[in-house]
Amino acid sequence: MTSILAVQTFSVIRSLKPFRLHGGTKDYLLVGCDSGKITILEYIPEENTLKQTHSECFGKTGCRRVVPGEYLAIDPKGRAIMISAVEKQKLVYVMNRDASNRLTISSPLEAHKAQTVVFATCGVDVDFENPIFACIELDYSEADQDATGDAAEETEKHLTYYELDLGLNHVIRKWSEPISRTASMLLTVPGGADGPSGVLVAGENWVAFKHQGHDEVRAPLPRRKDYPDERGLLVTAAATHKQRDLFFFLLQTEIGDLYKVTLDYEGDTVKDVVVTLFDTIHQSNSLCITRTGLLFAAAEFGDHALFQFQAIGDDDTAVTAHKVDDPELGDDGASAAKVAPRFTPGPPKNLLLIDEQESSAPILGSMVADLCTEGTPQVYCLCGRGGRSALRVLRHGVKVSEMAVSELPGYPSAVWTIKGRHDDPYDRYIVVSFTNATLVLSIGETVEEVTDSGFLARAPTLQVQLLADNAMLQVHPNGVRHIRSDGRSAEWKTPGKKSIEKGSANPRQLAISLAGGEVIYFELDVAGNLMEMGTKELGVDVACLDVGPLPDGRARSNFLAVGCYDNTVRLLALDSQNLLDQLASIQCPARPESLALVEMASDAASGIGGGSGMGLYLNVGLSNGILQRAAVDQTSGAISDTRTRFLGQRPVKLFRVTVQGQHGVLALSSRGWLAYVLPSTGRFYMTPLSYDVLEHAANFASEQCPEGMVAIASNTLRILTVERLGEVFNQTNIPLRYTPRKFVQVPSTNQLLIIESDHNEFSEKVRNRMAAESGGTTSGAKQNGKAGGMEVDDEEEESAVVIRGPVPAADGAWASCIRLVDPKTEETVELVELEDNEAALSICTCVFHARGGEAFVVIGTAKGMTLHPRQHQGCYIQVYRLLDNRLHFQHKTEVEDVPLALAEFQGRLLVGLGKTLRIYDLGKRKLLRKAENRTFPTMITGIRSMGDRIYVSDLMESVTFVKYRRHDNSLVVFADDQTPRLTTCFCFLDYDTVAGADKFGNVFVIRLPTSVSDDVDNPTGSRLLWDTGLLNGAPNKLDTLMQFHVGETVTSIHRCALVPGGAEAIVYVTVMGSLGALLPSQTREDKDFFTHLEMHMRQEFQPVTGRDHMSYRSYFAPVKEVADGELCELFTSLPYEQQQKVAADLDRSPGEVIKKLEDTRNRLL
Repeated sequence: MTSILAVQTFSVIRSLKPFRLHGGTKDYLLVGCDSGKITILEYIPEENTLKQTHSECFGKTGCRRVVPGEYLAIDPKGRAIMISAVEKQKLVYVMNRDASNRLTISSPLEAHKAQTVVFATCGVDVDFENPIFACIELDYSEADQDATGDAAEETEKHLTYYELDLGLNHVIRKWSEPISRTASMLLTVPGGADGPSGVLVAGENWVAFKHQGHDEVRAPLPRRKDYPDERGLLVTAAATHKQRDLFFFLLQTEIGDLYKVTLDYEGDTVKDVVVTLFDTIHQSNSLCITRTGLLFAAAEFGDHALFQFQAIGDDDTAVTAHKVDDPELGDDGASAAKVAPRFTPGPPKNLLLIDEQESSAPILGSMVADLCTEGTPQVYCLCGRGGRSALRVLRHGVKVSEMAVSELPGYPSAVWTIKGRHDDPYDRYIVVSFTNATLVLSIGETVEEVTDSGFLARAPTLQVQLLADNAMLQVHPNGVRHIRSDGRSAEWKTPGKKSIEKGSANPRQLAISLAGGEVIYFELDVAGNLMEMGTKELGVDVACLDVGPLPDGRARSNFLAVGCYDNTVRLLALDSQNLLDQLASIQCPARPESLALVEMASDAASGIGGGSGMGLYLNVGLSNGILQRAAVDQTSGAISDTRTRFLGQRPVKLFRVTVQGQHGVLALSSRGWLAYVLPSTGRFYMTPLSYDVLEHAANFASEQCPEGMVAIASNTLRILTVERLGEVFNQTNIPLRYTPRKFVQVPSTNQLLIIESDHNEFSEKVRNRMAAESGGTTSGAKQNGKAGGMEVDDEEEESAVVIRGPVPAADGAWASCIRLVDPKTEETVELVELEDNEAALSICTCVFHARGGEAFVVIGTAKGMTLHPRQHQGCYIQVYRLLDNRLHFQHKTEVEDVPLALAEFQGRLLVGLGKTLRIYDLGKRKLLRKAENRTFPTMITGIRSMGDRIYVSDLMESVTFVKYRRHDNSLVVFADDQTPRLTTCFCFLDYDTVAGADKFGNVFVIRLPTSVSDDVDNPTGSRLLWDTGLLNGAPNKLDTLMQFHVGETVTSIHRCALVPGGAEAIVYVTVMGSLGALLPSQTREDKDFFTHLEMHMRQEFQPVTGRDHMSYRSYFAPVKEVADGELCELFTSLPYEQQQKVAADLDRSPGEVIKKLEDTRNRLL
C-alpha cells in the first residue's frame, strides 16, 4: 500500500463518507469537520488533488455538541445527505446535478429535536421512494428534570426514521420505536430488488434487524469460551459487502473478533439473523471491503492492515448463532451468554494478511539519543497497546533493502551498469573497476564473470557508456575503446605519454581530460564513429567533469561542466558555433570532487522556470562534504540560485539514478543521500539513506529488481533498492508484551529500561496457569511470543495477527513487567514480570549519594488500581539493583497515593504522590522520608530538576517552580503559571524557561521573570518572598512566551538536535503518531520573514474544508510567537502566479522564498 495523496486541512475531521449521485460514475468525498461547514470534495486524478466542490456554512466552528458534523448519513440512491450533531440538530441537503452535469446542493432542511442525543445515523435503502434516514436517539428531557436519577435509569433509546418529502421539500419524523439501551451502531440493509430494506442495529452482545412495520429479529454474538459472562461484548467497527446477488456484513468487537452477519429473508420479511464467527484480527477503528475482494482494517493502535479474502466463511463447521425469540432475555452480557455459542479464537482462516501500512499511533513516550552509535541520533518511541505494542526506532532517512551482496577479489574503485541495447528494459553488464584491472559481470538469473564482452580487462576503467548506435564505450587511462554491436572494437590512444584522468559521456558525446588541464571533446557521427571535435587548454588540472544529459529529441547536450583544482566549476558550451567556450563559472569553497548535470521538475526543485516543466540543475560535490545545487538556464547557460547542503565528513561523489521513472541524484559521503522529486507530490526531497557507507554506485535494473542501485562498499558489491520514498524517517520495531508506559536510559550504557502495564489483562503467569488448567491454550496465550520469550510456531508467526488474551471479569486486574532492552541488537536482555496485580506506572534511575555512584532502578507501582473512580489496594516504590544485566530486587516502600512521577535529585529521590512532592533517601529495608510539600493542586504528573530548582507538572494546573532550601530542608513553591493547563509533558529549555504541552494539543513555553529569578537565587533575600501567596497560588507568576495548537495530544517533548550539527529544536511526539518540531528563529529577519509569509499564505491558501487557519491554530488560546511552518511550506503548492504575487510582497523572488524554506528545514534535518 502506498499513499497517493495527503492533504493538510488545518481542521479536525469528525466524519468522512464517499457519495455518488444516482447514475454517476465517480464518487465525491463528504467531510464533516470543525469548520461549521459541510464540505464536498472531488478528486482530480490528472492533478492528483482534492478540489472543493461545495462548502456550505451552517454553524459555529469547533467540535460542539449542538453543531452538526459528528455524523453523516447518505441516501443509498445518492439523492440526499444528512449531517447531524451529537445533540438536537440534524440537517438534510438534497443533492442533484445541473445542465452541465455538475453537482448541486440545496439549502439545508431542518430535522431538529431538542433535548435529544444522537448515537448513530444511516440512510435507509427504500429504492426510489422518498429518502429515509435512520437515527439512534435518546430523549433526556424527563431525566434532566429528575434529580433522583430514576428517570435516567428508565430512559430508552429509540430508532427513529426521518423522511425527506421530495415533493414538499420537507423533512418529517416518520416512525420511532424503542431499541436496546446498548445500541450504538446502524448499518443499511439493501432494499428494493437487492434485499428487504431496513437497518441492522448493533451494540453490546446482540445484533438486531429493525424496520418499520417489521418485528425485531435479533441474534446474540458468539462469545469466547474464556470471556466473562458479566462483561458486555461491544461492536466497534463494521463493513458492508454488496454485489448483485449477495450481501453480508462484517462486524468487529472490541477484542478483535470478526463476525459475518447475513439475513435469511423472503421478500420484505426477514426470518433469521445469522451471525457466524469469521476470523480474529487486531482491533480496528474502521473496516472497508473493496470491490477487488480486499479488506482494509484501519487499526485503532498500531499498523493498519490489508487482507485478502481466502473464503467468505461458508464453512459448515463455523460457529454460528441464530435468532432468539425469548422476550425474557435482556440486553446484558449475562443474558446473551445463556444462548450465545462459544468458541476458541485462532489464527485467521478466511483472511490472508498481504500488506501493512506503518502507524506509530499511539506514541506514549519518546527519547532522542544515539544509542546505536551510528553517528546520528535515533528517535525511540513507545508505541501501541497490549500485544501490538513495540519500541519503534526512528532513523532519519529512507530505508534501503539489500537484494544481494557479493564479495569481490579485491577493493574496487568504481562500478557501472550498461544495457545491451537502448530498448532493453534491463541492464546486461556490471562493470567493476579496480586499481589495475576491470571486471565485467553479466546479469541474468545469476551474476557471472564474462571475458568476451570486448572491454579491456588489464587496465582500470574511468567511464562506461552505451552509445546511441548500441555500441559500448570504455574510457581507460591510456585511451578510449569503442566496442561496436557486432563485436568489432576501435581504440583511440592518448597523444604522447599523457594519460586520461577523467571522463564523462552520454549516448552521443564524450569528454575526457588529460594531465595538465587539457579537455578533449568527441561526438558520435552518423556513421557510428567517435569524432574528435575540439580541444581546450584550461591551464589548471581537472578534478572532475560531466557531460549534460541528452535532451529528448535532440542530438547533443549543450553543456559540459568542468571542476578544477583551483576550486572553480566552469560551464562550457558544446554547440558548434562556440564550442568549448566558457559560459559561466562558480567559485567553490573547496575542491570539486564530482559533478552531475540533471534534469528535474523545475518548479518543484527550485521555483525557477515559470511553473511546470523540466529544468537543468548543476550538482557539485565538494571535498569538504558539501553539496552545491544550482539552476542552469538551458538557453544561455547562466547559473543562478545556488544552494548548499552539508552531507558528511567525506568528499561528495555524485551519481545519476532513476527514482520512480524520474531523474535523481545519489550523493555519497560519510552517509548516502538521495535527491529526487516524488511524482505523486511534485515535491523535491533530499534525504539520507539508512545504510552503510558506500563508495561508488550506479543505476541497476533487472527482472528481479526493476529499479535499484548497484554499489561498492569496501570489498563487496551490493544490489540495493530504496523503499518508501517520500518518508523522512524509517523505522524498526522491537515487540513488547504489554502497553509501554515510560522508559529511561541506563546510565553509562546504551540500554533502555521500559515499564509496561495493561489494565483488564491477566499476567503471563496467570495466563499460563489458565492454559494448563484448561488442558490447552487459552486465547491469546501466544500473545506476542517474541516479546515475552515464548515460542511461536512458524505458521502462527507468519500470520502476524496478535490475538487478545482472556479478559478478567472485573476491573482492577493488571499485567505488568519491567524490560531491559539493548537497542543495538534489538534484544530483550532482562524481563521481570510484576506479580500480585501490581501495575508499573513510573520509573527512574537514581544514584544515591551514600552508595558510591551506583545507579539504582526505582519503579512506582499501584496494586489493584481502578481508573474511574481512581482507587487502589496499595501503592509502592520498588528499588532494584542492576548488576550484570540483571535486575535484583532490594526492597519496596508503601506510600499513600499513586506515584506517577519519579526523579533523581542531588543524590536523593524525588517522588510525586498525588498532591504531595516528597524527597526520599535510600535505607537498608525501605526508603527514608526526608522532606515534603503537600500543597500541589491536583496530582503531580512529572518532575524535572536543575541545581536546587525543581520543576513540577500538575494534572490540571500547568507547571510549578519549586525551590529546595538546604538550611531548613524544605520544598517551597515560589512560582506557578497564570493559565490552568492539563499538562501531559514538559522539559526545561534553560534555568528559567520551560516548554510543555497539554491534553488538548497545545504547546507552550513559559518563563520565570528575570527579576524574580535573581531574587530566588539571592541567599540574602527575605523569607517574605516565599510566604506571600496570590489567590492561594504561588507568590510569583510565570510569563507565557509562546503557545500554539498542534491539533493532537502531545505525549513527550524534548529540547534536542535531530542530526549531528543540526540546530536544537523543541521536538515533540503526539498520541496520533506524529513527530513535530518547533525551530527557533536565528535572527529578527528570519522571524519577520516567516511571520509575513504566514500572513500571506493565510490569504492565498484556502484549506479544502473551509477552516480558518488562524482560528484553528488558536483553538484554545490565541497563537503567540509561532509561525506555522506547515502552512509556509505549502507555498510550493501554489500556482506560479500566486507564488510570484506572495514573493513580490516579501521583496523576494519565488526561488528565494523556496530556498529560505529549504535552508530552514535543513537546519533541523
